[in-house]
Amino acid sequence: MGGPPALEFSYRDDRWQTSAGRREAEAGLAWPLWLPGQRKARGAAVDADVELSQAAVQAGRLHFAGLVREAAWGIAAQKAESDLADAQVRSLQEISDDVRRRFKAGDLAHADALAAQSAALAAQSAQLAARQRLSASQSQWMTLTGIALAPYLPSVPVSEGTAVSPGGAHFAVETHPDARVAALTVERARKRLDVVAATRRDPPELLLRIRQDIPGRGESAQNSIGVGVRIPLGTASRNQPLQAAALSELDVALTTKQRTEERLAADAAMAQAAVHTAEQQLEAERQRSALLRERATLIDRSFKAGETPLPELLRALAAATQADTSFARQQVALGLARARFQQSLGILP
Repeated sequence: MGGPPALEFSYRDDRWQTSAGRREAEAGLAWPLWLPGQRKARGAAVDADVELSQAAVQAGRLHFAGLVREAAWGIAAQKAESDLADAQVRSLQEISDDVRRRFKAGDLAHADALAAQSAALAAQSAQLAARQRLSASQSQWMTLTGIALAPYLPSVPVSEGTAVSPGGAHFAVETHPDARVAALTVERARKRLDVVAATRRDPPELLLRIRQDIPGRGESAQNSIGVGVRIPLGTASRNQPLQAAALSELDVALTTKQRTEERLAADAAMAQAAVHTAEQQLEAERQRSALLRERATLIDRSFKAGETPLPELLRALAAATQADTSFARQQVALGLARARFQQSLGILP
């Protein structure tokens, strides 16, 4: 059917003229018919709309997955810093207790005891700040997902290399949900243009009418049934605006599709490069952390033997802690970079 059906009704009498009792009533139904090719074109347009809506759902899921990935690795980053802060508090508290005992024994000055205690208190303050940031990240995760349990993220192997990188060689932009939405938008625009082309004029209508005539008083009523067809005449002025709008929609969809595919290819390339960079930085931070931690261990032994002053030990511990923090952050950064690379490929977690 080319459009919704319509009901018609009319009634006439001579009450205000001769009052001879003449009456006429007519009821009818106008039933629009399909134009040649119109039904097929509209069916294809509806199918394109359905397919596009399904693809849009998949793209929405991917975009939400990106938010979840960012929030999950945000918790991982804050958890790593909180754990390091806890370890730093324990280490400095042990040193403070040791310095206090040696001060009471007369081996160290009162200034050393105060410096050690001050460093332990500073570490406790940093610990509280790290726990507060972790709590904020967990609250954000709860708001986003509705799940109170923190996400489980596998540890990032330091020597894994470019295990995720080969996936970029097989990446086809057309399979990405965003690219699929753009392609189906183009297809829908083409189907709508086909509908405009198939609907060159208003559809013809099949008319069914029932009529009752009462000539006057004392005369029997006359009933009749009528069948007719109304065929509108199409003109260029009717279709030109519709065709222009459909062509404009198609041009916009084609441009959007091209820009989307270019953006997705660029995003995948940048994400892959970010993974390579993060892997190299992680190895550098690992070596730096190991060296400074070994140095701090040696200076700690020297301090306990009475060969190194306390300020030098505290500086060594601060440098080692900073290196450990950088290493932990870089581990999370590599995990996030790999997650973003998968996101750029359109892979759901």
